Amino acid sequence: MNMLSSLATDTIHWGAILFLFGLLILVIAIGVMYWVDTHQTLHTIRRNYPVVGRFRYLLEHLGEFFRQYFFAMDREERPFDRAERSWAYRAAKKVDTTIAFGSTRSLDTPGDIFFVNCAFPTLDEDAALPKEICIGEFTAKKPYRTSSVVNISGMSFGALSKPAVQALSKGARKAGIWMNTGEGGLSPYHLEGGCDLVFQIGTAKYGVRDEQGNLDDDKLTKVAAHEQVRMIEIKMSQGAKPGKGGMLPGAKVTEEIAYIRGIPKGRDSISPNGHKNIKSIEDLLEMIHHVRSLTGKPVGFKMVVGDLHFFEKLCDLVHKKGLPYCPDFITIDSSDGGTGAAPQPLMDYVGMQLRESLPKVVDIVTAYGLRKYIKIISSGKLVVPGKAAWALSAGADFVVSARGFLFSLGCIQALQCNKNTCPTGITTHNADLQKGLQAQEKSERVANYADGLLHGIGLIAHSCGVKEPRELTREHVRIIENQSHSLLFSEVNPLPNVRPEFINLVGFETPETTEKVENIVRS
Repeated sequence: MNMLSSLATDTIHWGAILFLFGLLILVIAIGVMYWVDTHQTLHTIRRNYPVVGRFRYLLEHLGEFFRQYFFAMDREERPFDRAERSWAYRAAKKVDTTIAFGSTRSLDTPGDIFFVNCAFPTLDEDAALPKEICIGEFTAKKPYRTSSVVNISGMSFGALSKPAVQALSKGARKAGIWMNTGEGGLSPYHLEGGCDLVFQIGTAKYGVRDEQGNLDDDKLTKVAAHEQVRMIEIKMSQGAKPGKGGMLPGAKVTEEIAYIRGIPKGRDSISPNGHKNIKSIEDLLEMIHHVRSLTGKPVGFKMVVGDLHFFEKLCDLVHKKGLPYCPDFITIDSSDGGTGAAPQPLMDYVGMQLRESLPKVVDIVTAYGLRKYIKIISSGKLVVPGKAAWALSAGADFVVSARGFLFSLGCIQALQCNKNTCPTGITTHNADLQKGLQAQEKSERVANYADGLLHGIGLIAHSCGVKEPRELTREHVRIIENQSHSLLFSEVNPLPNVRPEFINLVGFETPETTEKVENIVRS
């Protein structure tokens, strides 16, 4: 009993001492902060309200999380609302994605769309799998045939962590879809999963550059020699920053990433605004022809649309130069951001949104009679079935998503992709943060999300009375004008007929030209 009494007395005694010591430290800290705040000249609030003014910055930071988890409604958040993220999480976990008691989406917002359900929907026994599409059928020595509809958009190793790339690669293999490498070069982790790959050549030509930053043909040939590399994509611009190159902070440029990219370790990796060797449409077509001649694989380009006349001039020049200079695909990105770091003025104010640009580009390519040769890939916030199905109805052959697949990995939209502090380990190279991201487990969720997105698109397609997603057209979509009126997408933006001068495509389909193209391909 005496021992317990003594222990209690000592505990109270030392507890009081520690409390007084802590209180003394707090008083000293407040005194130091008060002196610093009253003598600094950079922050008005802190100078006028010493110590207390510091809480403003803490509350401002915490406000992001309070809005996300407590105050914002399901459809209010940006860039992705809670309803969209929740659907992606549930699809990735392969749990119930149904909802009850009515939609939380506003169904009468002007400009929004809805699909035209059919009185006689497609029965399950009549539904069909997506048809196979061939990219580079008329130009490439090794064309790419695939039936995938949903694929993984460009995200580089460097912007993403090693386990994130591993999980995406393995998940893509399981789902039977392709993965775009992004502009950071081809890493062992892209190849590790065994999926089909689209190798992206960015403005800095990471992974295939010489010491001066120019394209190294030998390095490109070695990259393309990998059987998994099915296509080559030349990145002109991207949704996060049209008119500006990639931005990778030096803290994320590890020794391994520096080696793969061919740049110095630990330095900011800032890509040029554009390709030094592509300053005109003719340069772009020459680049496409050169890369395809070297690799024998389909080649296209990616960009955010700004000037629609660019595509008219491009199609016109393709007719003049001939089929060997025709891009095999065009990836249309939306202007409303992406996974990469970007200046806010570019992300907020530059470039067309996908809703406008995608149908316009499809119209131009169709009018010039090139739709058969140029496949259209659509990118830009297509993370839920409704948005992806709209892209297909507008004329896209494929849909690619980056942030949707990040959600499948567990992304919580912490908005820290441009730092090295991602709490989920996806966009950081901090080993302590990466340990929570288990590639094998997350690869299952990547595959589940891809399957769930395709299944959701299929539900819409069957409701519209067609057998498979690529049969959706503008006739199946209505655009809301006001609360009591909507118009068919095909009325607002009808798909044009091929212009008379391009109907026969002289110089493309004649036996002489076909033989000429075949000879080029063989060589």
